[in-house]
Amino acid sequence: MNLYEQIQEAVAYIRTRTGFQPRTGIILGTGLGNLTDDIQVAAEVDYTEIPHFAHSTVESHRGKLVFGTLAGHPVVVMAGRFHWYEGWSMQQVVFPVRVMKFLGAERLILTNASGGINPHLKGGDIVAVRDHINLLPENPLRGPNDDRVGPRFPDLTDTYDPALRKMAVGIAREHHIRLFEGVYSALAGPNLETPAEYEMLRKLGSDCTGMSSVPEALAAKHLSMPVLMLSMVSNVSFPPSVIKVTTLEDVIAVASEAEPKLRLIVREILKRL
Repeated sequence: MNLYEQIQEAVAYIRTRTGFQPRTGIILGTGLGNLTDDIQVAAEVDYTEIPHFAHSTVESHRGKLVFGTLAGHPVVVMAGRFHWYEGWSMQQVVFPVRVMKFLGAERLILTNASGGINPHLKGGDIVAVRDHINLLPENPLRGPNDDRVGPRFPDLTDTYDPALRKMAVGIAREHHIRLFEGVYSALAGPNLETPAEYEMLRKLGSDCTGMSSVPEALAAKHLSMPVLMLSMVSNVSFPPSVIKVTTLEDVIAVASEAEPKLRLIVREILKRL
């Protein structure tokens, strides 16, 4: 069964569970899962039920698709993402993005927690990503291309939609939220980076770094979906003198405390679409 047929099979199954028509897809990152509390839920489908879906093995990720309205806007939300470090292939990591598109989602909003590399960033700050540096060892577009999904060689100019990013910046300014535009770098994980790697990433021009989101952004661009990525800085990682030992619990604690700011920005964006 080829990729297009797998997508159609997953969509067909979901349509047996709900006829809800989303306009925007959202993927929730570590410590940011409470956004689902703001949704008027129409349906929920566990990943384990959907053909060809992987399942989340990260404890803080719930593992279900949530359909409903957020700020009056119809959304499909991935409550828990897949990561390459969990052992999934890149095709499995981005498969939900492709399904969202074929369910009717016109754009994709990505959220994640990241390590801050720009020395101006503080824990709890939000970065509206304007570009990325992809240091992952695999690409979700590798392999035979199906033109029904997207072009063989997608151009990555403005991968992160300038209009959506401008909207996020304006909303943050209105509500006195610290938000910066910057470059996100993606590494394989699951270990956090070494001090030397943080230094390297800063020299490359990265403002924050994490282990996710870039594959999904590549898949969305392949599908001609505008992308907004909002990265929550959970720990400060530069200069090396300020690095502290960081645990998953630390990341979740900072992300959870800052989450209301991110929820506000996402709600306000959806109101204006």
